[in-house]
Amino acid sequence: MEPEKGARPLFKTTTWNVNSLKVRLPQVLDWLVREKADVVCLQETKLPDAQFPFQAFREIGYDAVWSGQPTYNGVAILSNTPIELTEASMDDHPDDHRRFLSARIRGVRIVNVYVPNGQDLDSPKFTYKLEWLNRLTRYIEKVREAREPVLLMGDFNIVPGDLDTWDPEGFKDQIFHSPPERKALGNIFQAGFSDLYRTLYPDRQEFSWWDYRMGSFHRNRGLRIDLILSTPPLSEQCREVFIDREARKAERPSDHVPVTALFSL
Repeated sequence: MEPEKGARPLFKTTTWNVNSLKVRLPQVLDWLVREKADVVCLQETKLPDAQFPFQAFREIGYDAVWSGQPTYNGVAILSNTPIELTEASMDDHPDDHRRFLSARIRGVRIVNVYVPNGQDLDSPKFTYKLEWLNRLTRYIEKVREAREPVLLMGDFNIVPGDLDTWDPEGFKDQIFHSPPERKALGNIFQAGFSDLYRTLYPDRQEFSWWDYRMGSFHRNRGLRIDLILSTPPLSEQCREVFIDREARKAERPSDHVPVTALFSL
C-alpha cells in the first residue's frame, strides 16, 4: 500500500513469527526488499546471538537488535532507521527464555513478544504463561507512565475472540481460547492498548497461523494469534492492518504469516 500523493509518509510495522530464521532467512530478506517495512518484529528466530545474521540485514538497509537462543524462542527487531534504548528483559525476574525485546524507534516504544504457548491448561507451562503475561502487563504499565507511544507486537498464542478461530465451539475452554488467557489479554487492553486489526475490522475473519497438518491452510482452519496492539494517540493514526496470507504459499513457509500495520505519524 502506497501513500496518496501529498499524504503524510506512512510508518509501516510488521510482526512475523518466522519459526526458525536460519530456515526462513531468504524468505525474510526477499519480503523486506519487496515490502519495505520500516520496523519488523520477528519471533522464534531459534538462533544463538552469535549466529544472528546481522550483516545480511545490514546489506539491505536494516539495523537490528536481537535476543536469541538455540533451538527455541528468540526475538529480534529490525528497523530501517536507528534503534535506541534496547531492553532484553521486562523485569528482574530470572528467566532463561528469550521471548521479549523492547526498543525505541522514531519516538515510538516498540515491544516485541513471543508469549509462551502454555501446552495445556493442566500443565505447569500454562501457569508459567499466565505469570509471564502478568509480568508483561506490569512492564507495559510502567512504560505507559513515560507517556510515549507504544506498539506491542508479536505472537501472543491467545485467540482474542470467537471470530479469531476457525472452530470456536470445538476449541471452547481449550489452550489459546481459555478464559484465563483471554482475561490476561484483557488486562493489557485495560492498560490502554487496542487490537488494531479488530478495531478496523470488527466483523472480518482472517487468520495468521495455520497448523502444518491436515491441510489446515488450504481448508483455512486457522487462528489469529499474531497481534499488533497500540496506545492512543498512535491507535488513532493507524490507517490499515493487513495479514499477508500469500507468505504461507512460499516454499518451506513458517506456520505464521506477517501481520502489518500502517500509521500516519
